[in-house]
Amino acid sequence: MKQLQQDLSSGRTFIIESPIPILSDECLLITSKCSLISAGTERMLIEFSRSNLLDKARKQPEKVRQVLEKIGTDGLIPTLDAVRAKMSEPLSLGYSSVGVVKELGKNTTGFKIGDRVVSSSVHADVVSSPANFTAKIPENVSDIEASFTVVGSIAMQGVRLAKPEIGEVFVVIGVGLIGQLAAQILIANGCKVIAADYDSNKLKMLANLGVDTFNLTSGDLATYVRAATGGNGADGVLVCAATKLSDPMNTAGDISRQRGRVIQVGVTGLNLKRPEFYAKELYVAVSCSFGPGRYDPIYAESGLDYPIGFVRWTAQRNFSAILDLLAQKKLSVDYLCTAQFPFLKAHEAYEALAVDLKSLGTVLLYDSPDEERMKSSVMLGVEGKFLSNISNLGFIGAGNYASRVLIPSFKAGGANLHTIMSSGGVSSSQHGKKFGFLKATSDLESIMKDKDVNTLAIATRHDTHAGLVAQGLSSGKNIFVEKPLALDLKSLKSVEDAYYAKDNSLNRPRLMVGFNRRFSPHVRKMMDLLKGRSNPISVIMTINPGYIPLDHWLQDREVGGGRIVGEACHFVDLMRYIVGHKIQSVSAFAMEDVVEPYWGEDKATITLTFEDGSIGTIHYFANGSTTFPKERVEVFSDGRTLQLDNYRKMKGYGFKGFNKLNLWRQDKGQAACAEIFCDSIKYGKPSPIPVDQIFEVSRVVIEAVQQIRDRV
Repeated sequence: MKQLQQDLSSGRTFIIESPIPILSDECLLITSKCSLISAGTERMLIEFSRSNLLDKARKQPEKVRQVLEKIGTDGLIPTLDAVRAKMSEPLSLGYSSVGVVKELGKNTTGFKIGDRVVSSSVHADVVSSPANFTAKIPENVSDIEASFTVVGSIAMQGVRLAKPEIGEVFVVIGVGLIGQLAAQILIANGCKVIAADYDSNKLKMLANLGVDTFNLTSGDLATYVRAATGGNGADGVLVCAATKLSDPMNTAGDISRQRGRVIQVGVTGLNLKRPEFYAKELYVAVSCSFGPGRYDPIYAESGLDYPIGFVRWTAQRNFSAILDLLAQKKLSVDYLCTAQFPFLKAHEAYEALAVDLKSLGTVLLYDSPDEERMKSSVMLGVEGKFLSNISNLGFIGAGNYASRVLIPSFKAGGANLHTIMSSGGVSSSQHGKKFGFLKATSDLESIMKDKDVNTLAIATRHDTHAGLVAQGLSSGKNIFVEKPLALDLKSLKSVEDAYYAKDNSLNRPRLMVGFNRRFSPHVRKMMDLLKGRSNPISVIMTINPGYIPLDHWLQDREVGGGRIVGEACHFVDLMRYIVGHKIQSVSAFAMEDVVEPYWGEDKATITLTFEDGSIGTIHYFANGSTTFPKERVEVFSDGRTLQLDNYRKMKGYGFKGFNKLNLWRQDKGQAACAEIFCDSIKYGKPSPIPVDQIFEVSRVVIEAVQQIRDRV
């Protein structure tokens, strides 16, 4: 398949060839017929990407603050690397597509193969769309008309928040694509509409449809509205403009009647002049995209709909409402299609959009044969010889951590990059080309069965780890899996069973979990300094990971496992490595916020005892300051103390000949971890972390989080 992307650093648009996405149970696989470029939204992206770094920073002050905090904790060079990596990631464009259903997820209902549908999908000739973000197109609605559905739903949601009544007067400020549609929807609701803008051409389009218009360059809008409403002011105002300024919102307050409604549909400043809004007791709301469910993973990813009796108009129902208006000819969009381009010339469409400020809606047309689109694998390089004593790598997962850390580490560590797989397909092609993989795929079985691939690196969501590891071990592959190994004891046992299935230990593949902290230079130095200790030691780890919301996938017990299983396992392993003896017991407690109840298992203390008498405590607190070190390790031994901050600075107290070890940049040991694992394959050595320790740490972490949950 082919998909359109944009380079955030330069603004260049380009088409990438990639495998088709994996069809999940709640999605539909659709071959595209056309898709809409929204002039307002996508022109903003072009302007942002083509601005210089200073202008980008000015437009995102919150991001600048985060960068400065990261410099303080992680150092300048790692922060610059992270910013460059983020800016180099291509952005997928588009959000309104029309096509034909080719495959159905097993949990989808209401659709059949061959249905003509509209979805909130990107510009690509094959898309996987959640069923709840997809709607069937009536027969008398053309593909071009249907491509305006999602944009129309954004306007529709703003109108719904305003709750218009027949005979009311509404003002629409800003009549770009969304404003044009909002004005028409208000008319369909029986309202009198005044459209206001600086662009006479756009106003003329609405005037041709019988809408009252006002050019903001010609006088005072408030005077005009008062005259048109008998001095009362507008019943409601929809602000559909796009500007950093707050002027449109304050103008809306000025022209509203007592207890009028002001709805922000576009993107404007919100520095409101309170006296006007206060004196009139105005209702103010910010409309959220195309309706309820838009940012709800349960609605989008799990396919669960809101009951119609409680949420009448969801995102999907708004889609259907727009399509019904189009079918009834109560909504006109033909005049809004100002240009059409073949998909393969999409870059020309975006160049035209950047210079033609009069453009409203540009439609991309797709005509490639299905056999060219529906490929699950794409060759990125030339087939070569793959030596059996080298880690010939199949990489499963191509997210941020994989692309920014793991893949570069494995490449530097000597791995042959054979095949990269991702569920969406596009990221595998992006990073496959960047790092020199032979092939990109979305077909898991092809990696498992490929005899040239002797090693798998797994960097997918946590709930998939145990199953993929067990399958890979059963296929005879060496396994490197990003933590955690498993989310519960049952899945952990399935991995153990797969690992020990071969009676002869010499024939077993290597199993490695990405517990990289033990390979950092500071921890290695720490182990040298503690060598030959005569007594048990005490270890305190203070982890300040920062807050993430409860609806983040990592906090989901079924998907991410929660932050203790998903992240704190790193520190259980590190403590196990530093002490060097088996864990004897574990005790774990977590606290809940009182003022604003929040239970995320990420404000917890885990205490471990060891067979040699050592003790250790892991404080995993997500309620700390972002300016405090993210990870601090303190070791107390025989009258001496070591303190390590963020794997950059370590101080020694009471050690002869050692005072401190500082590095210019943070080093958590990721590169060394990958290199040592690759070397174990190359030189026929055991896995760098003994497998019994991997299973031990995994069991202890699962037991710790179970204690926390049992105490709730």
